[in-house]
Amino acid sequence: MRAALVLVVLCLAGCFLLPLGLTNNSSVSAEPSPQGPNTAYCASDNGGRIYCPMDVRGGVQLTRQRSDSPCVYGQTWGYDRRGVWVDRGCRAEFASGYTGGPGNGGPGNGPGWGGWGKAYNIYCASDDGRRNWCPVDTRGGVQLIRQRSGSPCVFGSTFGTDHKGIWVDRGCRADFQIGQAGWQPDQKQVIYCASDDGNRNFCNANTNQGVRIIRQRSESDCIYNRTWGFDRSRIWVDRGCRADFSVGGRY
Repeated sequence: MRAALVLVVLCLAGCFLLPLGLTNNSSVSAEPSPQGPNTAYCASDNGGRIYCPMDVRGGVQLTRQRSDSPCVYGQTWGYDRRGVWVDRGCRAEFASGYTGGPGNGGPGNGPGWGGWGKAYNIYCASDDGRRNWCPVDTRGGVQLIRQRSGSPCVFGSTFGTDHKGIWVDRGCRADFQIGQAGWQPDQKQVIYCASDDGNRNFCNANTNQGVRIIRQRSESDCIYNRTWGFDRSRIWVDRGCRADFSVGGRY
């Protein structure tokens, strides 16, 4: 009899405490993640434009959207030299890119670098010290994840983005990650093209609306007009370049 009574008491206690535990866990999950030196939470709680201080020298990517209101790069969020801005109810967490090794500005790997073929990473270089453009889909933001050059790569100064893609200048050479967290291209518009034998290879594609590289898969660099390019009906790759390309989209 005593054992049965103890069992009933334990059951009642468990049934009472279990909902409390679930309630506490759900409230915690609604809070922004802990912020680090390369991350920031920014919220347009009043529907107006809000700036949040952040080191944007290595570019910025949205890593987690917190709002029901859409966060769209260039429309309801973006960044400039003042930091990250959000607008029209966008609330999200952001990560900044690599800003240089010891002494800043030097080559090295950022925390987002995981190797080729895993994330949507591309290479862009100012080999001759002049401004160079790399055709890339930048609608989800751009984050510098690995600097290769001794010349500094600084957002707004020696690299940036515009409607043509990523631009680099004054010797900046770096690997960039494109697209915000969870971004996936329209697979109907993605074409994989590879120079597996080191020679020039052609891949049939509808290139009427242009071509953008979205993911380099090879250790051999894919450089526009040098190791990859396109004509009216084909994408070509050369010298070991292997990559995914986006065609048919409007940018």
